[in-house]
Amino acid sequence: MIGVFDSGIGGWRMVRARMQHLPGYDVLYFGDTARTPYDSKSPATVIKYAIENTEFLISQGAQAVVLACNTASSVAPDILRRRYDLPFFEVITPAAEMAVRSSRSGRIGIIGTRATVASGVYEKTIRRLRPEYRVYGSACPLLVPLVEEGWLKKPETAMIVKKYLRPLKVREIDTLILGCTHYPLLADLIQKKIGQRVRLIDSSSGVVRGLRLLIETDRVFTKRLHREGRYRFFVSDTTNQFEKVAGAILKRHIRLETCTI
Repeated sequence: MIGVFDSGIGGWRMVRARMQHLPGYDVLYFGDTARTPYDSKSPATVIKYAIENTEFLISQGAQAVVLACNTASSVAPDILRRRYDLPFFEVITPAAEMAVRSSRSGRIGIIGTRATVASGVYEKTIRRLRPEYRVYGSACPLLVPLVEEGWLKKPETAMIVKKYLRPLKVREIDTLILGCTHYPLLADLIQKKIGQRVRLIDSSSGVVRGLRLLIETDRVFTKRLHREGRYRFFVSDTTNQFEKVAGAILKRHIRLETCTI
């Protein structure tokens, strides 16, 4: 079983990509909706949450864990890998690699939560790959609650997105990393405001490629995975809005199970 956790509902898009490209493999999802957003927490607290989320997924049978949360991916992967003998997949490295391959001018933008942008993790990862590239970040703290509320097509959301993207347009970027799993739900709006010549990077496809490679090359790991097409979705708190948005993302009716971490 492949476990996925996120700080809220954005990780369901990651689950959708995995269901599309690796069909049949069982999936276990945990959205920490009671403690979202992680952006406002200290690195130590985010690491604590990541450990607790991983413990829960393992207790439910996870054989690999995807950190669908950018904030957790910026501080927790190395600690989790030292602590648990499991494959872990974070979202930052795949997105950075995709951005480097995509950029023609070497001018890459990143939008994310305050914690993700302030950590500089995308800039460090990209410059390890291409030291000459320039990376420009813009924190977008209001976008997560707007997505959680389902305000994807509200005029207020459009105005906020335009304001957040203005500094990046001035920098004439040609590639933009969506550095939060909530942001791809606003991809059409972001593309409209940043311009059609800018390529948007969503890490979901990169993570799925990493999972596929592991499945294809590690027979011991693959034998441990169940392929019965079972999907379980846990959250630490639920509302009717969460179920509505989750169903819209996955394009199917789902049942959310509430659990205490």
